[in-house]
Order: sequence, then structure tokens, then C-alpha cells
Amino acid sequence: MGQKRNPSLPTTSAGASAGRAFVRGGRGVLRGKQVKKTFNSIKITVLCGFMTIIVLRGTIGIGNLRSSEADAISNWDTDRQNWLEGNPEFPCHVNGKPRVLLLTGSQPNPCDNPIGDHYLLKAIKNKIDYCRIHGIEIVYTMAHLDKELAGYWGKVPMIRRVMLSHPEAEWIWWMDSDALFTDMVFEIPLSKYSNHNLAIHGYPDLLFDEKSWIALNARSFLIRNCQWSLDLLDGWVTMGPKGPLREEGGKILSANLMGRPDFDADDQSALIYLLISQRDKWLDKVFIENSYYLHGYWVGLVDRYEEMIEKYHPGLGDERWPLVTHFVGCKPCGKYGDYPMERCLRSMERAFNFADNQVLKLYGFGHRSLLSPKIKRVRNETDTPLEYVDKFDIRRASF
Repeated sequence: MGQKRNPSLPTTSAGASAGRAFVRGGRGVLRGKQVKKTFNSIKITVLCGFMTIIVLRGTIGIGNLRSSEADAISNWDTDRQNWLEGNPEFPCHVNGKPRVLLLTGSQPNPCDNPIGDHYLLKAIKNKIDYCRIHGIEIVYTMAHLDKELAGYWGKVPMIRRVMLSHPEAEWIWWMDSDALFTDMVFEIPLSKYSNHNLAIHGYPDLLFDEKSWIALNARSFLIRNCQWSLDLLDGWVTMGPKGPLREEGGKILSANLMGRPDFDADDQSALIYLLISQRDKWLDKVFIENSYYLHGYWVGLVDRYEEMIEKYHPGLGDERWPLVTHFVGCKPCGKYGDYPMERCLRSMERAFNFADNQVLKLYGFGHRSLLSPKIKRVRNETDTPLEYVDKFDIRRASF
């Protein structure tokens, strides 16, 4: 039997023409979709390229993407003053005091020793407590702005960046991540430095007479936000880049600074050498501070905390009750340090709790001991201690 035609199929030339038109229309739609897909691909490519530039800027540093001439700044004092006048809601003085910004940070990757991350967290909590009490702003960074300036040298480009991005800050206070505030009452006497641009812990006799490589300590210092400071940072960093510059710089430093071992250039020795070799250029604006512990070496302090509690009181800032206790040589974030890790961690726990007790006292609590994280009540006047915070404020305490 013959097969019947399907009446729905085109059987005339008109139907064939319609079919060809449909195919052409379909091709047009497909071509439009292809163009749109290509355009979207271009947009994604451009976006990926933009993100790559951002990542590279953060990885290799802005200074490496531009020439040193393009990156140099010579009129920051004028630019900053113009910015302050145009932004009165961001004054550089608050309540009659210069605005201070505490800058600290740590490596971007996790610590080699897991317990190190725990103590980095305690250290930043300690710094936040001090800044909250004294009205200081804080910036914590884990960025590497320049891969050539690794380790302690990383602070120099970071300080520079923060100065330029926070013109409202009159002073930048750098503090290493492994340093703790241990006098929560002591307030930096900024009026003492009104004619200076750098306040750093040290000893003039060691600097000028002996030219010692430990005459100053660059782990905790204050630097004013001004053109002088930018120029100092530019001169300071010349020995910092990895490779021949740092290696040859180390030889120069060891040859000129008493007691310095033979190793690559470090930031502290480089600053000391800069101030000695260019004394006329820099030193009249440098205040060498030793009336209080802007930097305190932990070895001679942590085992005396009970004695300090018995004999003295917070607010002194010196050897009787140190403002800062710095754990030089401990390296809690690394695998190896200059001291046994157990001793370092025990001492850091004591320092943290010693400082934390001064804060907890506001609320009627304290640690059971300097080695214990457990808390006990130390005042029983009330079951609502928050109502009495102002009364027991450590800044208004009478000793």
C-alpha cells in the first residue's frame, strides 16, 4: 500500500520558501547569540586582566610598577595641609591632642608553629585594648607591599603607605607584632616631641660614643606624618631590597657598627648607620627616648611582674612598670627562635595576663594567676559592674 503524506509537511514551493526563510532566520538568531557570547567573553577577559593588575600590585608592590622618580614625593606638607583644610571632618588633632595611628602587622600566611597564631591573636587584642583606652586608631596589616622588602624591612613601605592614605594622622606609631603593652595607663607624652619628627627608644652614648648596633630599637617608635619623615624612609630603605644591595649593605654596617655580627643589612642597623653618617641632616628632629620603656626587653621584665604589682602601680611606663614588653628573639610564629619556645610562650602568657588584669579590673575581674587564662571576681561591690566602669577607669585611678 502507498504511504500517505503527512498533511503538516510542506508540499508546495511556497512551503519550501517558508522553510528556507525559517532557516535563514535561525541562522540570524544564532549569529546574534554568537556575537553576544563573544562580547561577554571580551568583558570577562578585560575584568580578569583588571583583577590580575590588582593582584600584581599587591604582590610585587606599587613601587615596582612605577619608576622611583614617579613615586617620589616632594611637597607632602603642602598637599597634606590642603587636604586637611578641605576635609575639616578629619582633623589631625582631637580634643587638643595629636591624632595617633598605631600600625602593626604580621605575615600573610599561617604561622609555622600553630600556637603562634594564638599568640598573635592575643597580641592584637592587647593592642586594641590599649588603643581603645587612649583613643588611638589602629591598623593591622598582613600585606606585603614589596616582595623585595621582606621581613622587618616590610615596615618601611607600609609606614609610607599609611602616611599617604591617612593624612589626618599626625603620628604613626609602629609596633612589632610580638610586642605587648604592659602599662595600660601610661600615655605617650606627645607634647614632649613637639619639635621632633621621630621618637625612638635608645641611648645617646651608645649611638654617638660607641656607635653600637643596638644603640636604638626600631621595633616600637613614633614618626610624624610629614615630608621629613618620607625623606627619612626613602633614605632608610636603600639597603633593604633582597640580593646584592642587602648583602653589601650588611658588610658596610658590620664594618661601622660596634658589635654587629656579619649578616645581611637589617632595618635597625641601617637606621642607626643613617643617623650617624648623616647626623647633620637628620638628628635635630630625632628624639632619643629612654625616660620610659617605649621598648622593653622581655628577659629582664617578665619575672618581675609580681614585684611590680607589690611595689608600684601602672602609669609609670619605665622599668618599674614597663609600657612595652617586646619578645625579641622568641619568634612564636616560626619554628626556631633564639630562646626555648616553652620559655617564650610562658613569658608571653604572663605579659598578656599582666596587662589584661589592668583592663579586667574595670569590670571587677582578674586572672587567677599570671599563668592562668581563668578569670575570678576581684570586687564584690555590685552584680552590675558595667555601671561602675567610669568610677574604676584605670585612667582616672588614684594610686
